[in-house]
Amino acid sequence: MSMDVIDYDIRGSEMQFVEIELDPGEAAVGEAGSMMFMDAGITMDAVFGDGSAQQGGFFGKLLGAGKRLLTGESLFTTVYTNQAGAKQRVAFAAPFPGKIMPMDLRQLGGMLICQKDSFLCAARGVSIGIAFQQKMGVGFFGGEGFIMQKLEGDGLAFIHAGGTVVRRELQAGQSLLVDTGCLVAHTPSVNFEIQYVGKIKTALFGGEGLFLARLSGPGQVWLQSLPFSRLASRVFAAAPQRGGSREEGSLLGGLATGSALSGLFSSDNDD
Repeated sequence: MSMDVIDYDIRGSEMQFVEIELDPGEAAVGEAGSMMFMDAGITMDAVFGDGSAQQGGFFGKLLGAGKRLLTGESLFTTVYTNQAGAKQRVAFAAPFPGKIMPMDLRQLGGMLICQKDSFLCAARGVSIGIAFQQKMGVGFFGGEGFIMQKLEGDGLAFIHAGGTVVRRELQAGQSLLVDTGCLVAHTPSVNFEIQYVGKIKTALFGGEGLFLARLSGPGQVWLQSLPFSRLASRVFAAAPQRGGSREEGSLLGGLATGSALSGLFSSDNDD
């Protein structure tokens, strides 16, 4: 099954969404819960796995759904098909502030390895599977574990990353050290290893953890400046730990004081 050729437009800056234009009969596959809006001529159909042709038959679909479950995704994806006689549009929104990146799998050699939860949507026919890390160190200390997402095909796929995204082209023998959570995606030719930071003092007090990811070329890597785990930890650290904060107490106290003053002035007016 050949991939549908879709047109798209990425809108917004901090909170982006991608608007996909479908010709009659064309379809897009979206992650569960990612749809923002769609024209009336588009129909939705929840399917096991990713709905690609590689999942032929019931057992193939069940296997595809099981692979998605291993990556922490929903068992189902949704296929959006243009059943009208004219072009229709469907939009998919990013789950948190960051950037949506269009990935032309044909230009990337037909495969892309990306972190869990980064897939947003794709042209119908793109296969969404799993990629196992082969080295024990990556599995235990790589941040994303043994399992990452694998996108295969020759069509367009859209992935999401937090904050600002940078793409680096690594030459053969060239290496890059990055925080394990900042890695978004890489081509299969890139070697992914885990490296200890080297010094106990740096590991304990440097704030960067015990391990870094070592990426070696040749190939392309995409990095994000704000991993969702880092954003969530900062929000949790700043949140009130005992059900309230001084600011909230001040607000409630101010309301109570205001209510008391209002009652006092009302009594004065009645007199």
